[in-house]
Amino acid sequence: MTDTTAKPIGLLGGTFNPIHHGHLRLALELYERLNLDHVRLIPSANPPHREQPSVSSRLRLEMVEAAITDVEALVADARELEREGPSYMVDTLSSLRIDFPDRSLCLILGMDAFMGLAKWYQWERLIELTNLIVVHRPGKLLPMTKQMRKFLKRYQTYSRSELAQHCAGKIFMEEIPELMISSTQIRALIHQGKTPRYLLPIAVLQRIQHHQLYR
Repeated sequence: MTDTTAKPIGLLGGTFNPIHHGHLRLALELYERLNLDHVRLIPSANPPHREQPSVSSRLRLEMVEAAITDVEALVADARELEREGPSYMVDTLSSLRIDFPDRSLCLILGMDAFMGLAKWYQWERLIELTNLIVVHRPGKLLPMTKQMRKFLKRYQTYSRSELAQHCAGKIFMEEIPELMISSTQIRALIHQGKTPRYLLPIAVLQRIQHHQLYR
């Protein structure tokens, strides 16, 4: 049974290698637009769908924590660092569901990630554990496979209020202008001896400089 008196909890996973203003602005914008209780930023310890990050999960978590100091809307969640094996999202959501059994959970995905969802481990279980918020740029809906179109049609809602009324099982599409910043771009700048200032919080840049990362 969903606790409809409580606001939904947003979930944003990623390698955050490093976290930057694109991640943070997206999380804050969705927090305000969708009236979320907070957004949990979940660094991936052992991402199963990409190469192992060049920086340890502990340092990436440290950068996330530095980035959101004094921002009540955003919470760092270290649960993927605390378990062994690949960081499968289905396991992360199962863990969150134990902690928040009656709350609406909303996993935030970019359009690219949503289109590739069928490649994720036990992907069809995700919708049983969470709602999905699929973010896309204004006027930019990418072509989907027949499988994903069918999946979207089955679970899509056009009502933001339904996210609060259901613990899981809904897909909501949200248009948000994208800040054209990438972690790859930031790592490349640092490697080249250039500054990534203004692409990420100064507290994160200070951690990068202190630990001599991405050089």
